[in-house]
Amino acid sequence: MVRSLHLTPVPGLLLGLTVVFEVAAVLLSWNLTSGFNTVMYAVSAVVLAGAGALVAARHPRNPIGWLFCGLTLLTALAGDAALGWGLRAAAEGWPGGAVGEWLATMSWLPSGLGWILTFLLFPDGHLPSRRWRLVLWLGAVGFILAVPGWSMSPDRTSEFASGRNPLAVPALPTDALLWVGVTLFLGALVASAASLVVRFRRSTGDERQQLKWFAAAAAYAGVALPTTFILWYVTPAVQVLAVSAVTALSLAACVAILRYRLYDIDVIVDRTVVYGTVTGLLAATYGFTTLILGTSLGAGSGWVTAAATLVVAVAFRPLRDRVQDVVDRRFHRARYQAVRRMADFLEALRAGRAAPEEVQGVLRELTGDPRLELLVFLPESQLYVDVNGVPAADPQDGQRERIDIERAGRPLGRVLHDTATQEDLILLRSLIESGGLAIEIARLHVELRRQLAEVQASRARIVNAGTEERRRLERDLHDGAQQRLVSIGLALRHAQHQLGTSKVEHATRTLDEAMVEVKMAIDELRELARGLPPAQLDAGLAPAFLDLARRASVPVEVTAPRERFDRGIEGAAYFIGCEGLTNAVKHAQATSISLSARREDDRLVVTVIDDGIGGAEPAPGSGLSGLTDRVAALGGALRIDSRPGAGTTLTAELPCGS
Repeated sequence: MVRSLHLTPVPGLLLGLTVVFEVAAVLLSWNLTSGFNTVMYAVSAVVLAGAGALVAARHPRNPIGWLFCGLTLLTALAGDAALGWGLRAAAEGWPGGAVGEWLATMSWLPSGLGWILTFLLFPDGHLPSRRWRLVLWLGAVGFILAVPGWSMSPDRTSEFASGRNPLAVPALPTDALLWVGVTLFLGALVASAASLVVRFRRSTGDERQQLKWFAAAAAYAGVALPTTFILWYVTPAVQVLAVSAVTALSLAACVAILRYRLYDIDVIVDRTVVYGTVTGLLAATYGFTTLILGTSLGAGSGWVTAAATLVVAVAFRPLRDRVQDVVDRRFHRARYQAVRRMADFLEALRAGRAAPEEVQGVLRELTGDPRLELLVFLPESQLYVDVNGVPAADPQDGQRERIDIERAGRPLGRVLHDTATQEDLILLRSLIESGGLAIEIARLHVELRRQLAEVQASRARIVNAGTEERRRLERDLHDGAQQRLVSIGLALRHAQHQLGTSKVEHATRTLDEAMVEVKMAIDELRELARGLPPAQLDAGLAPAFLDLARRASVPVEVTAPRERFDRGIEGAAYFIGCEGLTNAVKHAQATSISLSARREDDRLVVTVIDDGIGGAEPAPGSGLSGLTDRVAALGGALRIDSRPGAGTTLTAELPCGS
């Protein structure tokens, strides 16, 4: 990945000189030749120089960057700028025009030698092996022979304004030198291209991806350059192909060596092959359909065009899928087999032969990563949990890489993995995309299991709370009111006995003591009955809430409907109000409380608001925890907003029907 695009002084200087000479070339040749071609060649040279400067700055030990910088500077000076000078000198009578034209005629030869070197040294700057030095020597010898054979030939006349080569040497066998030199030169060029094939067959990992980038550009150049050579004298516009081919090679080399988005080439090649093939087949289908229907309906009929267009539109999707399948099977065999394995798993899932949670095991098997872990996101609790429903200890897990899974912009899950190579990462992403349905179903299963477990735990807590409450009542009745009533009975029996013996004053004292016991028993029974629904609920929530407000030690504002609700819903609403008031008075140090109930559509909303110290939390075994279970058992929801220093708002929503 390219982290910065700064240039060290020397590559930057070479790039700057190239830009200066190319600007000079454009200005010198302006209005004397095709302005478009001049600018096009200048831009191509600057792009090549920029690519070389980036490579040289980031990887100064790789000679390819310096090679690009040197070649473009030489071409800009001895090629484009020299040609511009030659043209301007011929038009304006400046000196040295013939020398400039002569330099321009031979500038393509150093460029050819530069690409031979690039092919041999790409991508690491070293020859594939020592025996490839022979190719390098062949190219050098061919270059040495071709330079005089081309530049000193008396036959080179069309390139000069004067109609003759000023540096021609008639005594030299220029034709023989040229043919021998070009033959060796082209042979070295073909052999250097073959070295890329040899490298590719031996390569793995990132180097293979680097070669794919360069091979894609070379494949384009292999079509564009011969086409340019064949049509050079037919149409000048064909020069665009040659320039674009050289530019593509330089950009591909730069991207590959810098490893910038290295694995995007797989997507580019894949889409190019697939959509190129589909386009060709659809064009053939359109033409064939038009031909067949045209013979019966007439070539000019609008129905022919409409029918052919409809056939192409219908055939596009299945044809694209079929071509994609063939391309994946041929060029991405490992990924194809892995995706097919995932497709088989999804088919087994639909047929009920596999559980959705098994998708984690399938991902581990296909990626060869035993530590891969699938976490699913539960939106209600905002938690990441594993496929067994256990909350993840660390959803980030800095020890492993992660891939976030989303659907329609919402988090669905996360995959933690140890994938080392970019190629494996692409495979994993492809599998996650293919198995998205299984991951979604696994999330729903986990969420459902956790909800069922919570319901079971809530019911168990309710049962336990009821049992504990019954035991408390039994214990309090036995140890308190029951004992006092027994004591009262004994006291009354004793008073009866005292009255029979005329000890009236003693009987009076005994009766007074019995009255005290009766009052205490009444108070204890009243305290025991405090947690039970009051008789006021017979008249509805409003009277029951008003009774709670009257017994509170702080002012309570009550708002409640006169409407009647289900007895169980009213009982739950009463206990919510009772618990909220008790907490506000005993624990929150509140000075004012608001108790309200209202219907919202098919739900009864009970709210208790106080201005106390806040900080209330439903600890296990507390009254708030019991309320949460009671409300959940009725299918409702309880929310507590209790920030420290900001009071407490307790809101319960209970389903109350329509």
